[in-house]
Amino acid sequence: MDETLYRFLKYAAIAVAVVVVGVMVWESFFVEKIPGNTAYQQGNTFFEDGDYAQALREYESALAQQPEAPHYVRAKARALMQLGRNDEALAWFDRAVTLQPYFGGAYANRGILHDRMARYELAIADYEKALQLDEEVAEGPHWLTRFLRNQPEKPPTIKQRAEYLKQELKKPADQRVLRVPDIDAKQRTYKQ
Repeated sequence: MDETLYRFLKYAAIAVAVVVVGVMVWESFFVEKIPGNTAYQQGNTFFEDGDYAQALREYESALAQQPEAPHYVRAKARALMQLGRNDEALAWFDRAVTLQPYFGGAYANRGILHDRMARYELAIADYEKALQLDEEVAEGPHWLTRFLRNQPEKPPTIKQRAEYLKQELKKPADQRVLRVPDIDAKQRTYKQ
C-alpha cells in the first residue's frame, strides 16, 4: 500500500473515532435528558411492532415522569385505541387536544377513534379540524414510512375517509356502507 494512502486512511480513522467519542461525551454530559423519553421511544418501538400492551406500559412509564407531555398523552391514547379500550382512549385524546389544541394529528386520531366507534358525524368534524390545522395530514404516511412498514400501497387518508363518510351519510340509512373492514384495517394512526 502506498505510504500517502496509508497515512490518509490512518488520519481519517482517527478523525472518525474522535468525532464519535466527542458526540458520545457531548450527549452524556451536555445534552439535557428529557424525562420519560427513553420509555417513550421504547413504547414507539413496541407500538410499531404491534405489541400495544407493552407500548402502553412504556407510555405510562413516560407519563409517570412527565404527566403533561402532549406526545406522551397522544401515544397512550393511540395504544389504548389499538387495544380496543375506546372509552379510555377517547378521554386521553380529549386530554391531548386540550394540551395542544393546534396539533392536527390529535384531531385526526380522535376522528379515527370516533369512526371506529360508529360516531361518524364526530369523526368527520375531527377529520375536518385536523385538515384545517395541518394540511399535511391529508397526505397520509410518507413513502419512507410506508417502506419501513412494508406498506407498498398508500392507505386511505382522513381526507378521503371524511369525503366517503359524507357521501354515505347522504344516502338513506338502509343503503349506507359505512364500514369496509378490509379497507378500514389499513388506516393507520398519526404520530408526531
